[in-house]
Amino acid sequence: MAKKMILVIDDEENIRSGIMFALQEEGYTTQSADNGEQGLEKLNLFLPDLVICDVKMPGINGIEFLAQAKKKHPHIPIIMLTAHAGLDDAINAMKIGAYDFLTKPVHLEKLFLLIQRALSSTKTQKHTEELEQRIDERKGFKDILGNSPQINKMIDILKQVSPTDATVLLLGESGVGKEVFATAIHENSERAKSAFIKVHCGALPETLLESELFGHEKGAFTGATTKRQGRFERADGGTIFLDEIGDISPLVQIKLLRVLQEREFERVGGEETISVDIRIITATNKNLEEAVKNGTFREDLYYRLNVVEITIPPLRERPEDIPELATKFLNDIAKKYNKNISGFDTEVLKVFLKYQWPGNIRELQNAIETAVVLSTTEIITKESLPQQLNNI
Repeated sequence: MAKKMILVIDDEENIRSGIMFALQEEGYTTQSADNGEQGLEKLNLFLPDLVICDVKMPGINGIEFLAQAKKKHPHIPIIMLTAHAGLDDAINAMKIGAYDFLTKPVHLEKLFLLIQRALSSTKTQKHTEELEQRIDERKGFKDILGNSPQINKMIDILKQVSPTDATVLLLGESGVGKEVFATAIHENSERAKSAFIKVHCGALPETLLESELFGHEKGAFTGATTKRQGRFERADGGTIFLDEIGDISPLVQIKLLRVLQEREFERVGGEETISVDIRIITATNKNLEEAVKNGTFREDLYYRLNVVEITIPPLRERPEDIPELATKFLNDIAKKYNKNISGFDTEVLKVFLKYQWPGNIRELQNAIETAVVLSTTEIITKESLPQQLNNI
């Protein structure tokens, strides 16, 4: 079971760090903020399981934070901290929707007891049920991370397209996750129990790609010492995903067009016609319409491939998805390297949201891997980030 996350908001550093240390000793993960404005930002970024918030703070105080937080996240319990002289504020906080309050100095045993009660309360359970419902609605598409309007629209399209045998063309910049989308389409199709074969067309020269796709007979060319099945044969009954389709040569384009039209082909150097039952998904970061206009891509092939076109938005157009992606990558990579790292410093998150990510999700993942490898603390700081992010 995942550790519960608690957000601690207090402008007094010694109190804030003391509570966080005690919570971590009890097995919770923590995030912190030193004012109400930063607290709201982190609340929206991380959706913690519980919040501990001081009443008296400069700027947005605890009561104002509570009021705004409850409007947007009514089911996240918030425990308020107050001095003895501020009991009226505490009572007011309870009316607004605080789960409970404690007076300073904080008695840790009482705090832990309140936290346990709050996390098992019906309000928290309702919040959990809502999250589970959201996950259930996206069943089968769990690897497509994010909850932005753009991604939710993509999920709706995938739900309609996946059960069909329609040929799909995935468009988008390098690193946006086209292979993840292709995999999701296959796994939610009637062919899910059959083969899913992936080919990166741009990584192979024409002669090797032709053999890779269609297979070859013994003696078809120098080095062809045995007969070999191609990827289309191996995908029979399932799905083939042709990535970087915009890079294939005119000869391979002609052969691919025939497969799309007739679902049949011959191996290189062979005469036997082989028929296959396959679904074809392709992807490219190139503008195929421009390629058609300048004569480097066949128009008839383009229209055969473009039965259903899905354009995946770049990461810079959906920054609200960055915290979820970053958290998932951090957890996976920290586990891979066996490092105890629980989160990101506030400055790191600001950098992540400000940076344009020309390399998209792949660049974000690589940046976090670099930071995990270089980090010597339990929180990723700006100093651990790659150089291009460190200068922001």
